[in-house]
Amino acid sequence: MPEPRDGGGDRAPREESGAAAPHDAERRGGEARTREGAGAGDTASAAGAGAGGRAESRRAARAESAGGGRRRKGKGPRRKRSRGVRILRWTALTLAVLIVGAAGAGYLYYEHLNSNIKKAELDLGDSKLSKPEPNAAGQTPLNILLIGQDSRNDKENLKLGGAKQDVGRKGLADVEMLVHVSADRSNMTVISIPRDTRVTIPKCTDPETDEVYAKKTFAPINESLTHGGPGCTVATWKELTGIYIDHFMMVDFKGVVDMADAIGGVPVCVDKNIYSHDSRGHGSGLRLERGTHPVKGVQALQWLRTRYGFEDNTDIGRAKAQHMYMSSMIRQLKSGTKLSDPGKLMDLAEAATNALTVDHGLGTVKKLYDLGNDLKRVPTKRTTMVTMPWEYRNDGEYVVPKPGDAEKTFSLIRNDTALDGKDKKKKDKVPAPSQPKGELPVIVQNGTGSTVLGPVGGRAGVITGELIRLGYAGADANQELTSQADTTISYPGEAKQGDALAVAKALGLPKSAVKESKSVTDVTLVVGNDWREGTAFPKSAADDEDKAPEIADKTNGEDEKCMSVNDGYTF
Repeated sequence: MPEPRDGGGDRAPREESGAAAPHDAERRGGEARTREGAGAGDTASAAGAGAGGRAESRRAARAESAGGGRRRKGKGPRRKRSRGVRILRWTALTLAVLIVGAAGAGYLYYEHLNSNIKKAELDLGDSKLSKPEPNAAGQTPLNILLIGQDSRNDKENLKLGGAKQDVGRKGLADVEMLVHVSADRSNMTVISIPRDTRVTIPKCTDPETDEVYAKKTFAPINESLTHGGPGCTVATWKELTGIYIDHFMMVDFKGVVDMADAIGGVPVCVDKNIYSHDSRGHGSGLRLERGTHPVKGVQALQWLRTRYGFEDNTDIGRAKAQHMYMSSMIRQLKSGTKLSDPGKLMDLAEAATNALTVDHGLGTVKKLYDLGNDLKRVPTKRTTMVTMPWEYRNDGEYVVPKPGDAEKTFSLIRNDTALDGKDKKKKDKVPAPSQPKGELPVIVQNGTGSTVLGPVGGRAGVITGELIRLGYAGADANQELTSQADTTISYPGEAKQGDALAVAKALGLPKSAVKESKSVTDVTLVVGNDWREGTAFPKSAADDEDKAPEIADKTNGEDEKCMSVNDGYTF
């Protein structure tokens, strides 16, 4: 299998260790000061007895803030970059929500933590993509885009990953993954997209400068962050996947390292001794003996960036190792084994809030805390992590979404279908229509308002005409343009389910397109971007509607397997 350009990926371990050591020393000193101020009171009395500790913590936080760490605006993207601690950042992003939710002790200095959180606009594009309709129980899915940016525009971030010539350029969104939580909170899917995937970046407007960035086709997806900020990365994901995004969370190098250190070691396992280093300078420097070991600091970084030494020495093996690390950390956080000490909780809350840039809808500790509690409802065994199906192009220089499989995966997420295949089977019984089709009101709306593809005019009228031809004389076109990837038929209550299913059958739509919604009063058909022409619904879109494509690196949240070590990197 060809390998894409590494962009500075696994390098000799000498640079990595040298960069991390000063940071570790500073962190240990900070931990000692925090614990002296926090005292040794038990968990129940921490809120009342820790006044001196809170003051000390605030002074330490202000001193740290005064010393730097604010990002300076860059001058433009550079293609070549070091992967450095990008992979550690990758893991911490998904966990940030759970971390803040677990860190209830953050309320000891609530306003201080609120001031730590940086905020930005959610969506800088012109998407008309609609939020999913609530299901019959009034529940809606939750989609959070997690972004890791590689800015080196301060001393700490430069020390942790990158060359001096990278100072001043805008950060790239080198890590991007979407956390999808089902409407009933019974399952969660985490899907990542490789950083060099070629996509269309839609037109975005910088909210601070009003600079307009024109639409860019066949561009690396990580460049979207340079088009005005994280809101353009959100807009790019929405256009690529058709998935509505509720929130984003972004973190940089320093934030990831601080959070990882505050969490403590994470158990990982290898099936043979491994030393990720060879005579050509390839490798992360990871050295572990066979078995399970807790890794933290530099060693955790090495695990997460190791390609040479895992499986076939490609990004496929590295992604699997990252998923294993993430699963292990989630299990620890949900069990609470590392979060019972008030001092550690305060360290964790401080690190998490300092690390994050979020949209305004998540801009307080209370909102993050509530979100974390919501996510903790999802059983670990129903958590699935995947990489978007992709294929190499141009001799492995970059990747593109794999035709068919990538869109099928996105469609399952849009339709709130779990990728683990464990959703409850739907009833086969189809209720009878409540009234003759000639008397049934059916509202038809044009949902092809894509900012990338452009809207298709007259779609509501065309399909309304087809319904009338099929005997639905009550069909009527709603002229308001909207945008959604999939064609759907919504009905207002159980009494109209049979009518909606009959409309779907008449038009050749799959049963999965039919959904109960509390926001409609009549059977409502929205013609999506999967049906942009003609009156016959594309058959390929309806085939195997609930079956997920084969995905090589699928990982379950309860997997406790050992990574397979390549024989060329053992000792």
